[in-house]
Amino acid sequence: MPEESREQALGRGYKYLAMGLRFAGGVVVFLFGGLLLDRWLGTRVLFLLLGTLLGATLGFLSVYRELMADEKAHKADKAVRRPGGRR
Repeated sequence: MPEESREQALGRGYKYLAMGLRFAGGVVVFLFGGLLLDRWLGTRVLFLLLGTLLGATLGFLSVYRELMADEKAHKADKAVRRPGGRR
């Protein structure tokens, strides 16, 4: 298997950095949405907590699905590279 170039390694790193930022962004967006909803409805921290948990859950699911797709693609790539194409 050929060694990974510097550009490929950086590209892969940026991909995972983007996943982390997407997770954090989802949490922050839903946190502020919950905060605004709390202010509008006059509740204390109910929607703030619900928004934060919802953002974290949805962000986690997004990252998890992308990681599982990467793993599946990696396994398929390894199977194609083997002599004879056997798994």
